[in-house]
Amino acid sequence: MPAFIVGTIKLTDTAAWQRYVDQVGATFGPHGGHVLLRGAKVRDLARQAHGERVVVAEFADVEALLRWHDSAEYQSLVALREAGAEVVLTAYET
Repeated sequence: MPAFIVGTIKLTDTAAWQRYVDQVGATFGPHGGHVLLRGAKVRDLARQAHGERVVVAEFADVEALLRWHDSAEYQSLVALREAGAEVVLTAYET
């Protein structure tokens, strides 16, 4: 059953964030994941969203998503992610 990771993003250091974005995409493929969308918030419609950006990635299942998240390749980028933004990551299953 497909699983999705949704990240809401509040930028704190644009340069650090861009370095993270430049590298993180390569970590998805080995785990069968791919980014469905990256977007910038246009307007809050009901309550206030965290951050001004969002990313959604799809994996074959929760196990693949967790293998990606826990992988050495992704974990090596966490400090850079944290230097560039406040990120909330949430996993969803359909």
